[in-house]
Amino acid sequence: MKNKNKLTPANEDYLEAILVLEKNKKKVKSVEIARMLSVSQPGVNKAMNILKKGGLIEKDDYSGITLTEKGRAEAEKVYQRHLLINKFLRMLGVSAEVAERDCCKIEHVLSEETIRQIEAFCQKKTAKPSD
Repeated sequence: MKNKNKLTPANEDYLEAILVLEKNKKKVKSVEIARMLSVSQPGVNKAMNILKKGGLIEKDDYSGITLTEKGRAEAEKVYQRHLLINKFLRMLGVSAEVAERDCCKIEHVLSEETIRQIEAFCQKKTAKPSD
């Protein structure tokens, strides 16, 4: 990570993948991450070394990968943003498949202000009874 406070979109994707994969077990294998993200095993290993150096994961050679407290907080933030954008796109009438694909692309580039406004919009729309 070049800037310690800013994760790259790829690193955000890795953290999100670990969080999702961890839901079923304690430790995640790099091969599972590679499969989920459709990336190479060496690419995953390189990314895991970067995330470990940033204090976001713990990684042992054979026992797997776990998120640190700091890594979990970042991963949750990314995952919640992903879910929000997906929900917003679905509210606009976008199909589930396209919404999933598109939110994966745009979740990394939206500002915090835009995310807050999308969240407020979704809350308003779901709170109002339909006319």
